Amino acid sequence: MSEQAQTSKPETDSMFKPEITFDDFAKVDLRVAKILEAEPHPDADRLVKLQVDDGSGQPRQICAGIREHYSPESLVGQSIVIVANLAPRKIRGEESRGMLIAASDAEKGSDERSVVVMTPMSEIGPGSVVS
Repeated sequence: MSEQAQTSKPETDSMFKPEITFDDFAKVDLRVAKILEAEPHPDADRLVKLQVDDGSGQPRQICAGIREHYSPESLVGQSIVIVANLAPRKIRGEESRGMLIAASDAEKGSDERSVVVMTPMSEIGPGSVVS
């Protein structure tokens, strides 16, 4: 076997991020949230500004880059999965307090890709823990 064949990694390895430990993963707080309101972000063509019920009793605002794939009105009433303990950050002047979980079937930057928002298969209340 050539040296190049021995040292090259399988092509699929480049698709994945570096391995983490279970303790690293356990830090991520995934929760179910229900979308109460959705509107286009005022300063970004690709973003939607969501108000969600995360079970805390206070609405939470999340900005998500899904506007090319979902109309804001189609999102209202949907249950989604969010990262609840992501540090807040300003995105084009709007505070985002979490991240919506979605899957994409193509590399970032590709013009041809589908984006699918992750949703529970059955009805479950806002704030339910995803594990």
